[in-house]
Amino acid sequence: MIPKVIQGGNFSDHRGTISYVNDFTFEDIERFYIISNSNESPIRAWQGHKLDAKNFYCLSGSFKIHFVKVDDWENPSKNLKVETIIVSESDSKIIHIPAGYANAIESLENNSKLISFSTLPLKDVKDDDVRYPADYWLINE
Repeated sequence: MIPKVIQGGNFSDHRGTISYVNDFTFEDIERFYIISNSNESPIRAWQGHKLDAKNFYCLSGSFKIHFVKVDDWENPSKNLKVETIIVSESDSKIIHIPAGYANAIESLENNSKLISFSTLPLKDVKDDDVRYPADYWLINE
């Protein structure tokens, strides 16, 4: 599987706005959490998942979601291509990052919030989570 954007939309009228992603299903979702990076450290990097797929949706502000396909979990190549997708509160979409990737989350504005839906039960996370130094892969600016 490859990363993909699941595009949604917004509907506004005199009552307010509804944001939606109707093509996203919660079939395999086990848990979720909300990420708010600090202003002093706007990049949370690099976290890999052998089994867990991640689905990111921006609640407020904006983020860059950086990701790489890991070629070797013990000693991945430092030359892997880093891909980036921008998400914002005004563009209703979910970024699906399948298992087998490492990601880095970069907030672009103060007080930005990102929700992450995960497919792996919490009891299995410690055997799946692989972390790399923040500078392991260069993020293309």
